[in-house]
Amino acid sequence: MTRENATHTELAIVGAGTAGYAAGIRAGQLGLDVTLIEAGAFGGTCLNFGCIPSKALIHATDVAHEASHAEEMGVYADPEVNFAEMIEWKDGIVDTLTGAVEKLNKANGVSVIEGTATFEDEHSLAVDLADGETEYYEFDNALVATGSRPIEVPGFEFDGEYILSSKHALALEELPEELIVVGAGYIGMELSMVFAKLGVDVTVIEMLDEMLPGYDRDLISPVEDQAEALGIEFAFGEAASDWSEDGDGLVLETETGDGEITAYEADKAIVAVGREPVTDSANLEALGIDFDDHGFVETDDQGRTTTDHVFAGGDVIGEPLLAHAGTAEGLVAAETIAGKDASMADRAIPAAVFTDPEIAMVGHSAAEAEDAGYDTQIGEFPFRSSGRALTTGHQDGFVRIVADATNGRVLGARIVGPEASELIAELGLAVETGATIEEVAETVHTHPTLAESTMEAAENALGQAIHTLNR
Repeated sequence: MTRENATHTELAIVGAGTAGYAAGIRAGQLGLDVTLIEAGAFGGTCLNFGCIPSKALIHATDVAHEASHAEEMGVYADPEVNFAEMIEWKDGIVDTLTGAVEKLNKANGVSVIEGTATFEDEHSLAVDLADGETEYYEFDNALVATGSRPIEVPGFEFDGEYILSSKHALALEELPEELIVVGAGYIGMELSMVFAKLGVDVTVIEMLDEMLPGYDRDLISPVEDQAEALGIEFAFGEAASDWSEDGDGLVLETETGDGEITAYEADKAIVAVGREPVTDSANLEALGIDFDDHGFVETDDQGRTTTDHVFAGGDVIGEPLLAHAGTAEGLVAAETIAGKDASMADRAIPAAVFTDPEIAMVGHSAAEAEDAGYDTQIGEFPFRSSGRALTTGHQDGFVRIVADATNGRVLGARIVGPEASELIAELGLAVETGATIEEVAETVHTHPTLAESTMEAAENALGQAIHTLNR
C-alpha cells in the first residue's frame, strides 16, 4: 500500500524488547536507516515485568533472609523489611534500564517511535500514536519482535486483584499473608521463594507430580529441600479448576485425575503456567508469514520468516523463551539484513533458574548426549568440597560437565548451587568454541572461588582432581 505521506525506512522493528532493541542498535551501528516502534514498554517483558524486576526482588529478599539465618557465622540479626520501599527500589532500577535502552537506540541513529504498529501489507505499516494521530511507514525489511505474555487459564483470567500474572505479582503494593501459586515451573518457583522469604504462607499447586517439570531430578532435589525449609506447601497432581471471592480473599478449588476436589484459601493467587506469543496485536497476517502449531512465528537460523524480507526474533519465535536468546536472535537478524554472514545455528544458549539454590545448564545433559549417540565422559564436583562455597554457607549442589569420550570436547554442563547462573558462562564458552575437558582442567582458576568447581569437575573427569578443600 503506497501512501504519499508515508515515511520510508530500511528496517522497521516492531517491539522494543531484548530482540527488538538489540537489533535496532546493531542495525544502526551497521549504517541502516532504522525505525523502532514500541507500544509503551521499552525493554519489553525482561526489563519491565520479568528478568530485571524479579531478580531485583530475589536479591533483596535474599539479603534479608541471609541476614536472619546467619547464626552459625556468629551473626544475629532480625532485619525489618519495608516492602513498599523494596518495590520502589526495584522500580528505580527498571526506570534506569528502560531509559538507557531508548537512549542507546537514539545514540545509534535509530528513530524511536512510541505507538501501536499495525502492518497493512508486506511493505507498509501504520502507527497509532498516543495523541490520536497516525503515522505511516514503508519499509524494505521488517523485524517482528512482539514478544510473549503469560498464558491465561480459562476461568482464571487475570484481574490484578485476586488472580495475578507474574507482572502483577512483581508490582504488589503490600504483601499478602497467604498466597497460592498455580504452576511449579521456573517462574512459579522463583516467585514462591521470594514471597516465602518475606514471610508469606505459600502453597504451590502443580498438576504434574514434581516441581520444575522437565529438569533432571538431581538438579531439583536441592531446590526441594530449600523450599521445604522455607515452609512452602505443595499440592502435586492437582489442577486448578475454579475459584471464588471470599471476603478479602479467595477460595481456589483443585481437582485430581480421580475427580477429588480440594479447596484452598488465600489472599491472592498467582497463575504461572507458561507464556504464549503475542501475534494478535500487529496484524502479522498481512506479512504473509507462517506460524507453527503453537502459534509462534516460523523462522530459519538467520531469523528470516517465510516472507523473505521479514524477520522475527525473541519470544515470538518460540523456545527458548529467554532474554539472552532474544538478544542473540535480534543481532543475527540485523547483521543478516545488513549483508553480514550471521546465524543462530549451533549456538550454545545457556539457561538459568533463579531459585534457591540456582540451576543452570548449557548444551547436552548426560542423557541427551547418550541419546545423540555420543560415548560420554562425565566430570562432577560437589560444592560441599569447595572451600569458597563453605565460606558462603551455601554448599548444596554440584557442577557436572559432559564431554565426548572420543575427543574430550565439552558437550554440555549442568549446575545446581550458589551462583550457578554466573558459573555456566565458562562452560557455555567451552561448548561454543569446542574446547576440550582437558583444556578446562588446565585453565588456572583463581583461588578461592566457586569457579574452581568447574576446573575440579573437569579434573575429576580426567581422574586427576585435587579437592579445593585440601588446598
